Amino acid sequence: MSNPDTLSVWTIRLRPEDNVAVTKRPLRQGQAFGPLVAHSDIPPGHKVALRPIPAGQAVKKYGQTIGFALRDIPAGAHVHSHNLGVQDFVRDYAWCVDAHPLASVAEAEPVLFSGFARADGEVGTRNYLAVISSVNCSAAVSRHVADHFRGDGFKREFPQVDGVVAFTHKSGCGILPDEPALLLHRVLAGIARHPNIGGYVIIGLGCEVNQVQQLVQTHQLQTTGPEANATSVLIIQQVGGVRKTVAAGIAAVQQLLPAVNACRRTPQRISKLRLALNCGGSDGNSGITANPALGVASDELVRHGGTSVLAETPEIYGAEHLLTRRASSRAIGEKLVSLVHWWEDHVRRHGASIDNNPSPGNKEGGLTTIYEKSLGAVAKAGQAPLSAVYAYAEKISAPGLCFMDTPGFDPVSMTGLVAGGCNVGVFTTGRGSVYGCKPSPCIKVASNSFLAGRMADDIDINAGTILDGTETVEQVGRRIFNLIVNVASGEKTKSELAGMGDEEFAPWILGPTL
Repeated sequence: MSNPDTLSVWTIRLRPEDNVAVTKRPLRQGQAFGPLVAHSDIPPGHKVALRPIPAGQAVKKYGQTIGFALRDIPAGAHVHSHNLGVQDFVRDYAWCVDAHPLASVAEAEPVLFSGFARADGEVGTRNYLAVISSVNCSAAVSRHVADHFRGDGFKREFPQVDGVVAFTHKSGCGILPDEPALLLHRVLAGIARHPNIGGYVIIGLGCEVNQVQQLVQTHQLQTTGPEANATSVLIIQQVGGVRKTVAAGIAAVQQLLPAVNACRRTPQRISKLRLALNCGGSDGNSGITANPALGVASDELVRHGGTSVLAETPEIYGAEHLLTRRASSRAIGEKLVSLVHWWEDHVRRHGASIDNNPSPGNKEGGLTTIYEKSLGAVAKAGQAPLSAVYAYAEKISAPGLCFMDTPGFDPVSMTGLVAGGCNVGVFTTGRGSVYGCKPSPCIKVASNSFLAGRMADDIDINAGTILDGTETVEQVGRRIFNLIVNVASGEKTKSELAGMGDEEFAPWILGPTL
């Protein structure tokens, strides 16, 4: 019979060199756990010092530096923002030394999903029709057009269409015509060409900086529908105002719907899947349970020739050296580091620090510094070599593990990943997220069983079983992988069943608003 006061019952020590452990359950002041005594109440998911840590010494978790002691920390003390801070430290980028290819799966063992094959060779996991707003000034019109196609009657008439979705945003004018406008172009064109989009209508106002014709010409978008008189581009000022444009937009969608509805799912290799990796509302358990389990699923997809894309550049800060060591080439690693330097300069110019990133909820859940958050976040990427680094919303073309430069803010990050071509996503959370992501389905994984039970209507997989000791990281990773395949084939996620995903489209807005 195990002793309830043993250290391993109350805490998890992730690496032998760590000088802190993570609490599995609440510790009370004066409570003995193994050879230690708690100096104060310590919530679950938080850190406790395993031995005295002198002021200025590195605090280690995952075998890596997560910060530095602000004062002397005695053994058994709660380690958090009151006594742990950040400072610059040297990371050994050790280019490519850990870039060991994963063993690929033999062709005799293909894993298939049921997807929508597109003319350009891409494969969709959903079949939506998009109404895309070029500017916020056309957002309400786009929304009115899409809202016309709601209800049971629409689904009965067009059973193969997952819905008509308005992609609206708060930008498109008052922005600089160079990088900010070109970035928005990439996002909107990425949605129009997305494998989960069977057809689209673009609606502009007419006088905005983000001119529709420039968007269409730059990205060679198709502007006519299946009939000779059908057009997928409408300009409010040219059509004659709101009412006329809404009517014209409804007519344009109606002309496109039969062709979209004619699409059918067929067996496809999972090498056609591009998986978006993201986390939000993380806690101290995310890097122990949900994220490494997702890393197992990510590696399995890569073994089958698929693509998995990590993102959120501010949330790899302090852990980027783990990715440069896995870069397939030094050039790929250096490109990643250049993004990190851009973010350092970006926040400096705004009088901020990347360490401002952990949110109040993150900190309440036990995460103290950006280094700690990043080390847990990188676990989503498994062990595969890093094969490519992309700009925000850039088209993803390489198989394997990739990285996309995005902010850490979840809707903005996922918008970039989806615009780049990700046709399915997995989103880990420790505090609880209700994120949905049209047009790509988004699986949510809880880091702890309490959250999975409390928000059962929103969580697809409970990785807290790892913490509970009933499953291994590998077992949960296999469950995530299997669900990815099922969801790609049409199984609805909890966020889809809850009707989420219409409001989360959020392009990254760079530069001043003029």
